Amino acid sequence: MRWFKHTNFEGMHSEHLSASKYHWLNYDDDKFDRMYVTRKAAKLGTRKHEFAAMAIELGQPLRNDGTTLALYVNHAIGFRMKAELPLVHSPNAFGTPDAISFREHKKKMLLRIHDLKTGTELTSFKQLEIYDALFCLEYNENPFNIDHELRIYQNDDFRVLVPDPGDIKAIMEKIKYFDKRVDLLREEDDQ
Repeated sequence: MRWFKHTNFEGMHSEHLSASKYHWLNYDDDKFDRMYVTRKAAKLGTRKHEFAAMAIELGQPLRNDGTTLALYVNHAIGFRMKAELPLVHSPNAFGTPDAISFREHKKKMLLRIHDLKTGTELTSFKQLEIYDALFCLEYNENPFNIDHELRIYQNDDFRVLVPDPGDIKAIMEKIKYFDKRVDLLREEDDQ
């Protein structure tokens, strides 16, 4: 058999009619159309995150038009935040917040973490609390000794959470516990 060469498709899967995501076989037109729109929105969200990170990195504010993107970018620049900075506790426990800063504010150190959400459904602050815990683990900060402010930017507005340091400490302990557990399970796999 002489196989056709498709080097530009190697290692890829079809975005819409993938064999590995075969559920589309059972979709009617409406469900298929919703899947298409959802995937298109996800791609646009990725591009908005990339654009926002670049604008923050360049210190280039956006026209203050009240949109989620402008609010997020302009606030991040105003607070002198870093975009897409990885936080690493271990190879098992790491993550990348959309924007982060840690600097003195009112004579105390303040950790700010901002998240850009491009979907419309309200989301939980849990992701940002995990980033907070990862920061404290990596930089050896006691969550009780610093101030925290977490923000989710979504639907042309933002929500703020000042997390309980005890909640952050509990997440830190959970991360450390499950990090060791992953290592133990890997060791068992290797035996």
